[in-house]
Amino acid sequence: MTAAVIDATGSPAVLRTATVPVPHRSGSEFIVRVVAAGVNPIDAKTRAGGGVAAELPGYPAVLGNDFSGVVVRSPYEAHPLQPGTEVYGMVPVPRYSGSYGQYIAVPSLSIARKPPTLSHVEAAAVPVAALMAWGMVVELAKAHDGQRVLIHAGSGGVGHFAVQFARYFGAHVTATGSTRNLEWLRELGASVAIDYTTTRFDEVVGEVDVVIDLVGNVHDDTGSRSLRVLRRGGLIVNAPTGSWPTMSAEAEAAGVRATTYKVAPDGDTLSTITRLLESGDVKVFVDGVFDLDKAAEAHTVLEDGHTRGKLVLKLADS
Repeated sequence: MTAAVIDATGSPAVLRTATVPVPHRSGSEFIVRVVAAGVNPIDAKTRAGGGVAAELPGYPAVLGNDFSGVVVRSPYEAHPLQPGTEVYGMVPVPRYSGSYGQYIAVPSLSIARKPPTLSHVEAAAVPVAALMAWGMVVELAKAHDGQRVLIHAGSGGVGHFAVQFARYFGAHVTATGSTRNLEWLRELGASVAIDYTTTRFDEVVGEVDVVIDLVGNVHDDTGSRSLRVLRRGGLIVNAPTGSWPTMSAEAEAAGVRATTYKVAPDGDTLSTITRLLESGDVKVFVDGVFDLDKAAEAHTVLEDGHTRGKLVLKLADS
């Protein structure tokens, strides 16, 4: 099969297309023909030598967690997802070969039926980002009516789902984003949208109950300043940006709770998210679509840091 692979870690230029074997399926796994694959920050981090690079079993390695495609082989005849069924989900890389290839082997617990209202390109943009947002906003923060939530990077892949989930469950949402995304953040459900390029959020945000921190202290002190707007006993939920050890200690000193969330494949939760997508209560936004041989270009755009929603690799027409 054709796949976008890396032979070593490095810049986006290390990504190339190559012919590699179709992944082997064990008895409890599906073989899925991939139509589209989402591009996520973890892919870029791994390619650059971070992320899960140290756990890759060898090279050439196929990256990619998000996928949407068609079942080729089902683990058993009675399974409801039989060959020809359109599915989407999250590949548990690095234990499995990733979705930047024409075929994947994937555990049954990692997939769900694709929403018929979405194209494969749209569906491939959902799993990792939506599962991450659900875990942070719904499972950990327990979003509810009247809760005051601040979401950083609200226009990104995880962020645009986080804003919508928080709004769906009745929270009052404040979100940060760049100038061009402010109106869009309001359309997604943010009651207040703050331009981080011109305004220090901690100078204008009132006390909040929860911070969904998708930025941390990687580029500045956004994570640390977030503690100043949390009520005592409030909660900050951190994405795995590398800021967690410092943030944990700072939060304890400030009298607030802090936790981090690492996403994992979850077909059942993805099926719940599917219903919100089908009803129109939640939408996915794709900012760019690239052919498989343009994977390096997609990584370059992703690392520029100004993507609205998600980027997707298109491997087939249907």
